[in-house]
Amino acid sequence: MKRFILAALLASVCLPASAADIVPAPPQVGAKAFLLIDADSGAVLAEGNADMPLPPASLTKLMTSYVLASELAAGRVSHDDLVVVSENAWSQNPVFNGSSLMWIEPGKDVTIAQLEQGVVISSGNDATVAVAEHLAGSESAFADMMNGHAEALGMRDSYFVNSHGLPDPQHIMTARDLATLSAALIKRFPEHYAVYKQREYTYNDIRQYNRNTLLGEDASVDGLKTGYTKEAGYGLVASAKRRGMRLISVVLGTKSPNARKNETRGLLNYGFRFFETVTLFEGGEELDKPRIWKGQQDYLSVGIADKALVTLPRGKQKHLKTAITLQEELVAPIAIGDEVGQVTMTLDGEEVYSASVVALEAVEPGGFFARLWDVVLMWFAKLFSA
Repeated sequence: MKRFILAALLASVCLPASAADIVPAPPQVGAKAFLLIDADSGAVLAEGNADMPLPPASLTKLMTSYVLASELAAGRVSHDDLVVVSENAWSQNPVFNGSSLMWIEPGKDVTIAQLEQGVVISSGNDATVAVAEHLAGSESAFADMMNGHAEALGMRDSYFVNSHGLPDPQHIMTARDLATLSAALIKRFPEHYAVYKQREYTYNDIRQYNRNTLLGEDASVDGLKTGYTKEAGYGLVASAKRRGMRLISVVLGTKSPNARKNETRGLLNYGFRFFETVTLFEGGEELDKPRIWKGQQDYLSVGIADKALVTLPRGKQKHLKTAITLQEELVAPIAIGDEVGQVTMTLDGEEVYSASVVALEAVEPGGFFARLWDVVLMWFAKLFSA
């Protein structure tokens, strides 16, 4: 294998550590489980018991709304659909006693658009059942849809029994799975995600306020969801964006609404203060142009297929070192996207990024005499490199 060493993004000179280079340990978090990630790179900045299955309470509604957004995007339902409210979804259902409600009732028209806000802003358990029955025919069938989406997203440690999160011993989620779900919701359904920053919603002449009070206290916070039951404690999944960097924080099992808010604020401030997410390379950006043999051209443009993002301690970008390893002999034909090597970036001796290097252009075989001449050249190249 032939190794090409690229210059660091800014410089590869080893500099002595300074106070600015030191990243403190994450803050102590008074929660049963917590996680802080960068939404774009997926980097984990802080965690504790992130894979512990716990009752999620109304954080379940993140999956309910994700399924709804998926169905809307697929065109199987529309915001204007009128939904029949069953006795099961009625706000007076004894199952909902003492829980959060949208206050829907049989015989009164309600649309999917209204239910979407009722699920996300009012956190209505009645609204989630109405959505579940409209989309899947029954709550149990909708739970199957939820579990199918969870599997597709790689949420390995979550299981859904209902659409609302009222207690059931089998109904569980983890902080890591909640972060995975939230990142997918934000990226795939931005119009739906915009509902999460709405501060209030009125239905049936009842005004209700978004329980994510960080929305009114931190302008960078634009979602996501709170949850509470006696079994689960107080939970909050929040997302914020500052200077182009988006973080997702999950805290589960805190002792009060103030505690979940303050613990979330601490995690977000820690992440934004001490880390930054940088673009290493753009997708399709040429990283090298090595020799290609037996083709209609002599050199091949290579790079990575997708944008390369990495989250680093602030000020560390200048210490990055980049290495590209390419196949020893590149021989035509080569198609766009064919893997031809590997790019790796290290920081202080630790790998922080790795991806396949691919062909950015196609190269067809050359003519007979051109290929024959390249055979001779390849023989001489091997002879003098031995």
